Amino acid sequence: MNRVNKVAELLEALRQGCDTGFVVALHIRFTRPLVMYRTYPQAWCDHYDLNGLVVSDPSVRWGFCTTGAIHWDDPALDDPAGVFAAARSFGVANGVTVSVGPATSRSLAGLSRASGRFGEAEVQHMVRLVETLHLVLDGIEGEDGPELRALRALGGSAA
Repeated sequence: MNRVNKVAELLEALRQGCDTGFVVALHIRFTRPLVMYRTYPQAWCDHYDLNGLVVSDPSVRWGFCTTGAIHWDDPALDDPAGVFAAARSFGVANGVTVSVGPATSRSLAGLSRASGRFGEAEVQHMVRLVETLHLVLDGIEGEDGPELRALRALGGSAA
């Protein structure tokens, strides 16, 4: 199976588990992801972007410093800017952040759903999906050819 088909399959698996959306930023180098996929409600994406919330998002800060997974309601995620409260007001709640890969090419995912907190087995499943996405795209950081354009066309952006 080629990379584009595999990524499409993995994104569909994330969609099935994250009914209120997700963001996956893959192979972040120097603060910019190779590819980013967002399925959160557009109103939340607009609010997040217009208010520059990425700089105060505790899950992003955590993900750049740590690998693994953390629930958004974990007390370790200090949120003085109220990013999680703002997300809830747009219907984005019950989230978990996943961080994988080396610091020089980290991949981060924010995953949410309406039906309640993710259970431990569900979190581990999401971690495996994000790890696989990270691995599938390994080795194409420097390319800007047709394969990368096709990957971005899956709903991603150059970020």
